Amino acid sequence: MEKSYKEIMPEITTFIFDVDGVLTNGEVTITTDGELVRNMNTKDGFALKTAVLEGFNVCIISGGNNEGVRTRLNGLGIQDIYLGTHHKIEQFETYINSKNIKPENILYMGDDIPDYLVMKKVGLPSCPKDAVPEIQEISLYVSQKKGGKGCVRDVIEQVLKVQGKWHKNFNAKYD
Repeated sequence: MEKSYKEIMPEITTFIFDVDGVLTNGEVTITTDGELVRNMNTKDGFALKTAVLEGFNVCIISGGNNEGVRTRLNGLGIQDIYLGTHHKIEQFETYINSKNIKPENILYMGDDIPDYLVMKKVGLPSCPKDAVPEIQEISLYVSQKKGGKGCVRDVIEQVLKVQGKWHKNFNAKYD
C-alpha cells in the first residue's frame, strides 16, 4: 500500500524546486531590452531560508537561465542552483549522487512536463494547484496554492511542522 504524503513528510531531508510555475507564477515580463523579469513570493523565500537554516538540502533545477534568479536564491542561502537545465533527470541524478541523498527522502515540486521524470523518482512528488494535469496526476501532494503564490511555503512549512522544526529556534536564527 502506498504511503500518504503525511506519512512521507517525516522522512524528507531534501527539497528540490523548479522555478517557473513553482517559485514564480510562470509568467514573464519582457523588457524593451529583452530581459525576462519574474516575480517571486517573499513568503516562499522565508520558508526556503528557514529550510536552509534547519539543515535541509535545498536545490533548484530549472530550464530558465536568469542570473537574477540565482542572485535571489543565493541570498536565501541556497547554494545548489542549476539553471539552464533542459534534461532535469540528468542533473537530478548528478546532484543526489554527489550529496549521497536517497530519492525517497526528497520532496520535489514541479508544475510541467519537464519535471515529470524526476518526480517519478522521488519520495514525495508535489505540485502547485495550477500544475498541468499530467503532473497533478503523479503528485502525492497538490498544494492548494498556485505557483508563485505560496505553494513552496506550503510544502516546506508542512514538512518542518511535522518534523518539529518550524520556528524551532526562531529568535536565535532571525535576530
